[in-house]
Amino acid sequence: MSITDTDLAHLRRCVDLAREALDDGDEPFGSVLVSGNGVVLFEDRNRVKDGDATRHPEFAISRWAAEHLSPSERTKATVYTSGEHCPMCAASHGWVGLGRIVYATSSAQLVSWLTEWGVPGSPVAALPITEVVPAAVVDGPVPAFADEVRDLHRRRFLQPG
Repeated sequence: MSITDTDLAHLRRCVDLAREALDDGDEPFGSVLVSGNGVVLFEDRNRVKDGDATRHPEFAISRWAAEHLSPSERTKATVYTSGEHCPMCAASHGWVGLGRIVYATSSAQLVSWLTEWGVPGSPVAALPITEVVPAAVVDGPVPAFADEVRDLHRRRFLQPG
């Protein structure tokens, strides 16, 4: 599937949520859940700064969807996110049965940036979503957001510049 103007608008919101997270002292990730008919149902940002490393926005979306949407509604929904799902979030997405995932930047991009900056790696492998959920419908990365998201992560781990 190709990236549409609607996809770009939702990804823009995700990146804005990521910036909000960073400005609040958290890791810069943001995500939005959109219904099959285009209504924004839920949005969140990273909330791991207080010690619960599972408080990713994609995981929160899975939990919300399981509580509020029927299986059919979940399948038709789209998850937009500033960064490709980690394996935990991808698994939750698969277990709940959410539809398409669109991400601004990939796990591979993030790993590359962190390696370049000498930042220690994550305790969890950075796997592509489809290695965790083989049937997932995934679109990304979207090059238009790469520099901006890279800058957010640079601000998180290094001084701006």
